[in-house]
Amino acid sequence: MKVAILYSGGKDSTLALYECLKRNWKVVALIAVKPKNTEAYLWHYATVEWTILSSAALGIPLFLIKSEKISDEEEAKEIEKVLDRISIDALVLGGVGLQKTQIKAIEKVAKDRGIKVIVPHEGKDHYELFKKAIKDGFEIIITQVASEGLGPEWLGKKIGLKELEELKRLSETYGFHIGFEGGYADTFVIDGPIFKKKIEFIDTRKVWDVKTNSGYLEVKEARLVEK
Repeated sequence: MKVAILYSGGKDSTLALYECLKRNWKVVALIAVKPKNTEAYLWHYATVEWTILSSAALGIPLFLIKSEKISDEEEAKEIEKVLDRISIDALVLGGVGLQKTQIKAIEKVAKDRGIKVIVPHEGKDHYELFKKAIKDGFEIIITQVASEGLGPEWLGKKIGLKELEELKRLSETYGFHIGFEGGYADTFVIDGPIFKKKIEFIDTRKVWDVKTNSGYLEVKEARLVEK
């Protein structure tokens, strides 16, 4: 089966890609969308532009789209031109707990073109998926946070098993989702078993809004390094 992945560079879309490759599906392309600000409903904001390095590290072509839309339906329409250019059987989503409205918005765009939408990890336990990703060798960096309990010290932090347990404790205390569904935080994967090269962030800056108690990691320079 030929598929394309809606790819943010984060843990969920990377794990969806990993699952597709394990099923021996042909991954034709990665599709990434960079929104104009942090208010987007469907897309990650921080570091999405660096999926260009993810594409090179994974050896899979990338379509990077810049979006100025802010609504489920309008954001979903941004991928129409890409879907018209490629031949695939299915579009794969990474979210484990995507809202029905989010899935429906993307399904409508895909269905109009005879393309199925597949969410490989839908309904799976978020904590267990997160832990398995770490154990399988994926290096996951937090790039954006928007929840009480998650301060600027988490931006740029690599999540190992110790950090995951701390996140679990904080999620139980403050009520944010351990898998970050709902926009509590975003991640970026810099290495893993399917990466031919590793991504290295060279120059970064933490952007923090004290009023909203939220922030993101601005990556000014990054590169690929040999493993």
